[in-house]
Amino acid sequence: MTQTTTIYLVRHGQTEWNVQHRFQGHKDSPLTELGIQQAEWLGDALKEDNFDLIYSSTSNRAYHTADIIRGGRNVPITACEEFREINLGVWEGQTQERIAELYPQQLDHFWNHPELFSVQDSETFNEVRERTVNKLVDIVGSNPGASILLVTHTVVVKLLMAYFEGRSMDRLWDLPYIHPTCLSKIELTDEVPSIILHGDVSHYREEQGV
Repeated sequence: MTQTTTIYLVRHGQTEWNVQHRFQGHKDSPLTELGIQQAEWLGDALKEDNFDLIYSSTSNRAYHTADIIRGGRNVPITACEEFREINLGVWEGQTQERIAELYPQQLDHFWNHPELFSVQDSETFNEVRERTVNKLVDIVGSNPGASILLVTHTVVVKLLMAYFEGRSMDRLWDLPYIHPTCLSKIELTDEVPSIILHGDVSHYREEQGV
């Protein structure tokens, strides 16, 4: 019998370092008041949706977002290292302005040629793609027909959606933009993906944060 597995793929809510335009990576900063609201808005929009499984990055900003979206559901959140943001090495905690001064070529690579990106102690985009795609494929293969919520980070969302779309790495940053708590929804039937939503923010109740 054909079964359809549904994946709800979500970026975490706005954080303090997002507001300060700092690169986060494996480092973390708390959700802002708006970030908490964004998670509440999405949770409210999904209140009638059933989740069999909930996965989160181990970073608190993602786990906190997942917990808010979960609401009163009696479903545990499984925190996975594989769904952490790209490790940005020496960039982490630095402002975008400072990185532009110190690493102009690598910043250009990050946004325009991600396949070339590498700085001291960082991961490559290919390494992140391998760990995230492999983990998600394993989860889906072990839970056919399940409804799965996954809360993670911008680069991870981009790489997973590129995998489902068959999008090449050099087009990774093409639209849509991945806003805080934006929702992508994918249905997998016989391993064939149908993209229902991609970067959706229709749950937002204010223009602020878009």
